[in-house]
Amino acid sequence: MQEFDYSLDYASLDFREHPELYRVGRGEQGVLKVEPYKSEILPHWRFATPEQALASSEKITEMFERYLADDDFVGADMARKFLQMGYTRSRRYANYPGGKKYRGPVPEDRKGQSGAHGRAEHERREDPVKAESARIFKIARDRAAAHPRYRELRDEHRRCTENGET
Repeated sequence: MQEFDYSLDYASLDFREHPELYRVGRGEQGVLKVEPYKSEILPHWRFATPEQALASSEKITEMFERYLADDDFVGADMARKFLQMGYTRSRRYANYPGGKKYRGPVPEDRKGQSGAHGRAEHERREDPVKAESARIFKIARDRAAAHPRYRELRDEHRRCTENGET
């Protein structure tokens, strides 16, 4: 697997024009960087209530399918990442009131990094509303990740980028 490339100038890069520069990376890497997809999908991403999560996941799934129909792997992968982020963010809020997992501020030398950094975790408490939002997004994310055309385009994209093809 090729790592997500954080060295690119995301502010000026259009991945629809340059899909060869896109790397899937791990998890949700790049979900808030890769344009024009971020700007196309983000306005539809909501998870506060199950009703919002359902409408959001349906719209993003519709976009995912349109990207696949256009053989646009980067768009499809970004839509999948937004579905995944809907799941992970909903789970975080389901497990921790306010979505805050750790107590106290991030140490100054660790700003911008994820993780506990020696901080204690808040007590976990299940919020059934956010848990339902997470369930809705997980179903949509799992379907997207298993979609045969998505997997075919993903494998082709990886093969091309690993071999330096465009």
